[in-house]
Amino acid sequence: MRRFPLRASALSLVLACAAGCARSGRAPVRLAAPAGPMLSTAEFGALVSGLSEAGGFFPSDNFVSNELSYLHVLGAMRTLRVSGGAYIGVGPDQSFSYIAAIRPEIAFIIDIRRDNLLQHLLFKAAFESARNRLEYLAFLLGRRLPADPAAWDSASIEDIVRYVDSVPAEPALFAHYDSLALMLATASGIALDVQDTANLSRIHRAFFQMGLEIRYSNRGRFGFGGYPSWRQLIFEADLEGSRLNYLTSAERYAFVRDLERRNLIIPVVGDLSGPHALVAIGDELRLRGLAISAFYASNVEQYLFQQGGFPTFARNVAGLPRAPNSVFIRSYFRGRHPRNVPGYASTQLLGSIDDFVTEFNAGMYRSYSDLVLRNTIPPERVPARARAMRPAS
Repeated sequence: MRRFPLRASALSLVLACAAGCARSGRAPVRLAAPAGPMLSTAEFGALVSGLSEAGGFFPSDNFVSNELSYLHVLGAMRTLRVSGGAYIGVGPDQSFSYIAAIRPEIAFIIDIRRDNLLQHLLFKAAFESARNRLEYLAFLLGRRLPADPAAWDSASIEDIVRYVDSVPAEPALFAHYDSLALMLATASGIALDVQDTANLSRIHRAFFQMGLEIRYSNRGRFGFGGYPSWRQLIFEADLEGSRLNYLTSAERYAFVRDLERRNLIIPVVGDLSGPHALVAIGDELRLRGLAISAFYASNVEQYLFQQGGFPTFARNVAGLPRAPNSVFIRSYFRGRHPRNVPGYASTQLLGSIDDFVTEFNAGMYRSYSDLVLRNTIPPERVPARARAMRPAS
């Protein structure tokens, strides 16, 4: 991988904004050059464009995950030593918690919705602008910072959330942060049209309006309802009771932030059963000499079975470079699963990618039920309690 300095155009724009913010009394944006290999703006934009397919439709606003069980696989992943390499995942910021746990060299966030790419550009702008977790939340939620934001670098997530809850969302601050997000997204190297910028602001406004209570939303279709809020997801725990969301420690946040600022979290528009995106990601990984560590597929395979695209998806996966301990991370929603943790509407499942390819080639997956019952690695341990501790709301 070639090494590049911090992209000059984005840096100059942000420093100019920082000066303006300081004059207006707002906290200035601090942006120091990240260390380590990185992609230039031009390379980042070209890679996003070169890997992506035409966008598709999915009838939901995936602002945050609807999988409260999302951390339940982390213990088994530690046991299997799933780490490094390349990460592939779908959806919003749930992937950041997996990235913080796995520590990949590069990550690809692939989703059929172009809105997901735009939301990740919003997250990227927040990471680039915010030194710590409090500044990150303030950027996304339009909250005023305390007098000394640096003093919060190592604060507990409980204290950070308590502070965010104590200050109101301010329309003027939202407008400031939204302008900065649009400026950084435009400077990212990804071509954006007027509709893209309008949708990015729409997504940002949803975070501003709903705050930490923002949640997954169906668009006029049947759903399970009762989806978890972002607050619940942040405070969720693994099966051992450890809170491992990327915002629960300064160190986990710093790892994801560094990868973002080195342009190594790559948002891709693509259908997992499409002809190009996953194939092209595989080609890119071979060029880099990397294998997949984890592929977070959520419950996309359920829809691929319904729409007839599962065989193409399986062949796409078979072409990806992998290691013996490369895993799928899935979430199962259709009723009870033998590995369901009582009290959770979703069940997080871990599956071997090697076994997946072998079993698909042997014709063992005739239905989605075959897949989620057969291609499943047991969790590290059964929890001693049905639900992890929840913070007081």
